[in-house]
Amino acid sequence: MPALRTALLQSSGVLGDTAQNLKALDEAAAHAAQGGAGLLVTSEMFLTGYALDLQDIPGLAEPADGPSAVAIGEIARRHGIAVLYGYPERGDGAVFNAAQLIGPDGVRLANHRKTHLFGCFEQDAFTPGDTPVVQADLGGLRIGIMICYDVEFPENVRAHALAGTDLLLVPTAQMHPFQFVAEQLVPVRAFENQMYIAYVNRTGPEGEFEFVGLSCLASPDGVTRTRAGRGEELVFGEADPELLAASRENNPYLRDRRPGLYASLV
Repeated sequence: MPALRTALLQSSGVLGDTAQNLKALDEAAAHAAQGGAGLLVTSEMFLTGYALDLQDIPGLAEPADGPSAVAIGEIARRHGIAVLYGYPERGDGAVFNAAQLIGPDGVRLANHRKTHLFGCFEQDAFTPGDTPVVQADLGGLRIGIMICYDVEFPENVRAHALAGTDLLLVPTAQMHPFQFVAEQLVPVRAFENQMYIAYVNRTGPEGEFEFVGLSCLASPDGVTRTRAGRGEELVFGEADPELLAASRENNPYLRDRRPGLYASLV
């Protein structure tokens, strides 16, 4: 089975301007497809920007099948590439910090609502999701989705491992001074759960935040296969099923678990 070449779009786009961000996504999808990628992953809240005024978020939010989803479906279909994008979702009488995966044929495959909201801004702006494991199949791999702070909870990632996630997509808005998450925590999560993790960050100043970049694709052997710098960048990495299978065969973490000892965790 061939590796899934994955493009990580490290960009903050234009705050509050969905049309401009769709244009940037179209251009990135073209470059990613030309580079041989079958999947393009963007940052948290890529569609609108992250540091929005609270009163603006409901007006910028869209349903999962809204006009931007239709536009991104067209982008995916035109370039023959799957796209994972972050956006504010309006649904079920609330607004969620969400990420949606659209297949290379333009069909919506999965939608994740962020389960762990970080800080006062997110807790004031959004309702937390309540589904920890959201998955879809793509390119022979089981794809999982989380958003930023979600991946910092080991129970969350372990739930994905037990559900068979091969490649975990994590659009993020990782800010200073927490860059150790990108540099150290994400590769450890990939190793201890025997999966690939694509962690895709925003970059530069935005409102009161300073995003640190450092997007990466970490592999199940603990190696960071690709790493962006601090600026706008499109980087590529391979999610290789053969390496994944060999690593799972050699690493006993999941086989050596003793769930009966862990009851106190819940």
